[in-house]
Amino acid sequence: MFKKIVLAIVLLIAIVLIYAATRPDTFRVERTARIAAPAEKIFPLINDFHRWGEWSPYEKLDPAMKRSFGGAPAGQGATYAWEGNDKAGAGKMEIAESTPSSKVAIKLDFIKPFEGHNMAEFTLAPQGDATQVTWAMSGPSPYIAKLMGIFFNMDQMIGKDFETGLANLKTATEK
Repeated sequence: MFKKIVLAIVLLIAIVLIYAATRPDTFRVERTARIAAPAEKIFPLINDFHRWGEWSPYEKLDPAMKRSFGGAPAGQGATYAWEGNDKAGAGKMEIAESTPSSKVAIKLDFIKPFEGHNMAEFTLAPQGDATQVTWAMSGPSPYIAKLMGIFFNMDQMIGKDFETGLANLKTATEK
């Protein structure tokens, strides 16, 4: 009986490991919000890391978080590094592309709690008297991420943060 239980557990683990290997090699999380403000009013809050405290949900994860800014003051070449508690982790961002009032692409390097190298992208599209703002993150999905993805839904976890951030942008710019 003991051998059958051990064999069943080993078989179950093997199935999970094989299934993880079949999952996609990349991921993308995306959320969109309609904000009743012109893109010219929203764009500066995204394009300047110094202003992320006004809207980013990640800025509130650790009140004692250490932050450092470098490169350009805003736009392409601007950098932002952080080191915080277990929730905030540590990493660095750099604006790789900045097209006024329409797009900001950010190279995002996580150091803690897990190493990861992704791209974040904000696109702003005018829609009459409003702007459709899309916040997306994409990157490679190494095997360990594929395995974790079986048990944790990254789209839901990160997506909730993106929804909060977009709602905060809406509040900050619709005043």
